[in-house]
Amino acid sequence: MSHPIALDALHRIARPRQSIITPLRASISANRHRHAFHTSPQPRHRFATHPPEQQPRTSTSTVNDAEIAHFSRLSALWWDERGEFALLHKMNAHRMRFIREKVLEARREDEEDRYGVPAASAATRAAPGGLESSRVLEGLDVLDVGCGGGILSEARISSLKPSIDRRNGGVSLARLGANTLAVDASAENVGVASRHAAADPGLLAVLAFRHASAEVLVQESKRFDIVCSMEVVEHVDNPAAFLRSCAELVKPGGHLFLSTIARTPLSYLLTIVAAEKVFRLVEPGTHTFSKFVNPEELVVFFAKPLAQGARPWISRTYSHGLRTRTEAEVRGIVYVPWRGDWVLAPRATTPWSTQANYLFWVRRPKDDV
Repeated sequence: MSHPIALDALHRIARPRQSIITPLRASISANRHRHAFHTSPQPRHRFATHPPEQQPRTSTSTVNDAEIAHFSRLSALWWDERGEFALLHKMNAHRMRFIREKVLEARREDEEDRYGVPAASAATRAAPGGLESSRVLEGLDVLDVGCGGGILSEARISSLKPSIDRRNGGVSLARLGANTLAVDASAENVGVASRHAAADPGLLAVLAFRHASAEVLVQESKRFDIVCSMEVVEHVDNPAAFLRSCAELVKPGGHLFLSTIARTPLSYLLTIVAAEKVFRLVEPGTHTFSKFVNPEELVVFFAKPLAQGARPWISRTYSHGLRTRTEAEVRGIVYVPWRGDWVLAPRATTPWSTQANYLFWVRRPKDDV
């Protein structure tokens, strides 16, 4: 699982009793002129647990066997919209809205760059895969890493929030037209996802599930227009290696979408104390606070070359989560109990919105081949 220090240093042995905040604060300060997705400096607090020393690795796998066993035990519950994964079902439409918006925004900017005008005719925009199409992912190759039961890849309109799902233009990758490959390190999860999707013959041509990890796929030649990994990075053994694998699977000019949890006092209160211990909305032990990843750590990670001779994916940022247009964006996603639903925070919002759950998008440079 992930460890609470800068992501590109997670493979190193951490010194015991070292604060997780000071090195991060220094790293962000040193890069402030070009990494400005900053949240407020994290205060020292009793939740800032110290990273354990890593043992020598005998494998390059990022898969954590205990995590896989945990989610495998829960695999039969994936499609109970009021059960263990209810919060993910409610979150899914908002995750898809973020994906759709970023893909459309990038496509619009690409067309403007290509033609020097605000792009296409109304007929072209409404065509499959066009800027206003409900099947905006039509023809794109999309990978869902850590798919679980397949919610992101194939979910239908939710019976709980149908109006919200329709308003967001679709609730899954395959139903927005993507040629979707969904993979998971749990064979039980893949089995559940495959059986559920088989109930809709219309998905057979565009959706496939596979028992595999990201590092296995890297050894193959296939690359993708979009790679998604939602609520996964906080459950892997070596987040730096995992992110590099995900990044390597993205085509030049393609997109990487992540969803995870920041390592803050607020996230501890909401995710561990409230969701697990008090209200039992999720199985106790599902989350480990020290393995959460702060958004600025992701920004710093992608602002450095991912391989020797490669160019960084992020070269410039703006403060408080405002978009970098063609490079990266962080958006908070907040659960509102009295509404029983999530809210995707606006761009021009204060850093507090990314203090718990958040979405992250970054685009691979077109000339990074």
